[in-house]
Amino acid sequence: MVFRKAKTGDLKAVAAVYDAVHTAEEAGRGCTGWVRGVYPTAETAQTALGHGELFVAEEGGAVVAAAIINREQPDAYRKGTWSVDADEVTVLHTLAVDPAFAGRGCGTGFVRFYEAFALASGCRYLRLDTQVKNRPARSLYVGLGYREIGVVPCTFNGIEGVELVLMEKTL
Repeated sequence: MVFRKAKTGDLKAVAAVYDAVHTAEEAGRGCTGWVRGVYPTAETAQTALGHGELFVAEEGGAVVAAAIINREQPDAYRKGTWSVDADEVTVLHTLAVDPAFAGRGCGTGFVRFYEAFALASGCRYLRLDTQVKNRPARSLYVGLGYREIGVVPCTFNGIEGVELVLMEKTL
């Protein structure tokens, strides 16, 4: 599996990954808490690409996962009781794995890529979030050494009624 910065030609494939995640969610085979047409959308990917913050995982030449990596801490993060009061953090957003590739190490690989990217950028403090009901993601992150620091009820990325689990790790 290859992890890399996304290119313009990847946008349709990233939107297809989002669509597959939404379809699985709507069929009861997912628990991201994301909502089709609200978040994430093709525009989410386009905006991240424009800022140079969209990354993809590729297997056999096909995009099978995508994520946004930057230093942007959403407003809800202000309500967190972080163990380190750091302005210089790297944040993983919107990790989406095509459900057809679930269980093949895409999520773990992407998190490892994110950690290496942060270190190469000179940042040891990592933050991310997921929804309370997304138990597979929570389990993945905890298993990779992330610590849940709290749950923040909020409207997040345009989705109301979110219980956002804030997580951190220091490298």
